[in-house]
Amino acid sequence: MRSGRRRVNEKPKDLTSSLKKLFFFLKPFIIPIIIAVVLAGIGSICSIIGPDKIKEVTNEIMLGLTNEINMKKIMNIAIFLISLYLISFVLTYVEHFIMATVTNRFSKKLRDSISEKINKLPLKYFDTTPYGDILSRVTNDVDTMSQTINQSIGTFVSSLTLLIGSIIMMFYTNYILAITAILASLFGFLFMSLVLFKSQKYFEEFQEELGNLNGQIEETYTGHNIVKVYNGYDYETEVFDKINEKMFKSAMKSHFYSGLMQPFMGFIGNFGYVAVCVVGSYLALNGTISFGVIIAFTLYARLFTQPLSQLAQVATSFQSAGAASERVFDFLNVEEMKLEDKIKHLDKDKVKGDIEFKHVNFSYDLSKTIIKDFSAKAKAGSKIAIVGPTGAGKTTLVNLLMKFYLINSGDILIDGVSVKDLTRENIHDLFIMVLQDTWVFEGTIKENIVYNTKNVSDKKIKEAIKEVGLDHVINTLSNGYDTVLSDNEILSAGEKQLLTIARGMIKNAPFLILDEATSSVDTRTEEIVTKAMDKLTKGRTSFIIAHRLSTIKNADLILVLNEGNIVEQGTHKELLEKNGFYANLYNSQFESINK
Repeated sequence: MRSGRRRVNEKPKDLTSSLKKLFFFLKPFIIPIIIAVVLAGIGSICSIIGPDKIKEVTNEIMLGLTNEINMKKIMNIAIFLISLYLISFVLTYVEHFIMATVTNRFSKKLRDSISEKINKLPLKYFDTTPYGDILSRVTNDVDTMSQTINQSIGTFVSSLTLLIGSIIMMFYTNYILAITAILASLFGFLFMSLVLFKSQKYFEEFQEELGNLNGQIEETYTGHNIVKVYNGYDYETEVFDKINEKMFKSAMKSHFYSGLMQPFMGFIGNFGYVAVCVVGSYLALNGTISFGVIIAFTLYARLFTQPLSQLAQVATSFQSAGAASERVFDFLNVEEMKLEDKIKHLDKDKVKGDIEFKHVNFSYDLSKTIIKDFSAKAKAGSKIAIVGPTGAGKTTLVNLLMKFYLINSGDILIDGVSVKDLTRENIHDLFIMVLQDTWVFEGTIKENIVYNTKNVSDKKIKEAIKEVGLDHVINTLSNGYDTVLSDNEILSAGEKQLLTIARGMIKNAPFLILDEATSSVDTRTEEIVTKAMDKLTKGRTSFIIAHRLSTIKNADLILVLNEGNIVEQGTHKELLEKNGFYANLYNSQFESINK
């Protein structure tokens, strides 16, 4: 039921490397970020100046209780404060606008890089990594990073500015009350540091389990019909519950620790406020300070503890972003396929069509050799069938021919040119592939047929569809060739296979690979698909992998593989006369049918 993919052993997390990568992606946005940071700092300074002016108003009112109140001075201060807070509002708005623009562009750039990276990774990576985990890195982890940059950088700078400015203004106003407020809040700093250290590992676990959960969901719902048929609901639910439980525990612990910050910092703030009031009252009774200083200091105490609380929230966001960035940059640091120098190039319109395997050896890992000293020749225009039991190395040969994997030793020649001297793109341009799993994307029938092939006329499309016998089906659809294919299964499995054959005809390459192309269709549909494939193989050097040996009777050469070796080769008639491995395979199929 499971896809068989397992997580590759990830490299040890390198925080320095992640930070360098993050800086690389943020480098184009440094100037707007600096502008936003400066605006956030200036906005905080405006907030710091306010309490000092409120102190002057309070002192004026206190003097007015015994003398005449200077309304003109109070009005001037009031206008100054209104202007000050209005400027702070405008600066904060502009700062948020800049950061929103930066983070969206940052996310776009990061996703573009991930998309590029996916195209540069070897097939082996996708064979060993769940697709859902990759999707989680592209979506959830990138979103977490962008949200943190958007919400936390400005908050961090403004809070830090507010904190430092408040301390300066408190000492400027009265050093005794300043020391009182700082000592009362010092315990909050120590607690916050302890919580941050304790909770970081749980944030990392949460992001990792989120990727595992996405991988499990993707696999389960992709094979939802199989789950139903095999009554695998309980099993899949059990697997889901285990991953979900791990995710729940890591989320609960990380949120519990981070959730402690806000209320505890609130308590510290209130405690500092009370301490300032008590000490301030004592100093006021002794005539050391005025009543206005106490009012100003209560505001400064609030301004001092507020950024502590905000910094605690920012630290929590940074932890989530740190865990997410490590996962994203771990993916971006995965070893790519080696860059290829374009030594030679084959024009698909001029290729003759000869292919030769010369003493090819290959293994996915050192523990088991899949292909052993494989040698074979395919003449231009010939039809080569590759047969053998499961695990014999049939599909592996195709992967090597397409340069999805690099051979360990030996060589593969196309028209006498080694595949080592050709780029992957050049090789892929020479081949048409029709696989067992028909790949149809959400788009119109026309778009699916001409996929990545330019300057294709409607006439050529209709000719290809008529050639494979699918024209009557498309003509019955309401929108014809403009009918959108989606998950609603407009076409049957056999019709989709015919569509992929028509796609191959449109591409018109000199080589053709048919990998179990009829294994998922019924016998009647198989006849239709086989006829269409016969038209597709005409004039092309074709490699046909088939379990149903009746479909390759007319092959020019049949290669019989077993455990990575060619045990027999020849035509269908010659191999039956030998009464060897191939004859046993062929006869066993008919015996099972007769039974």
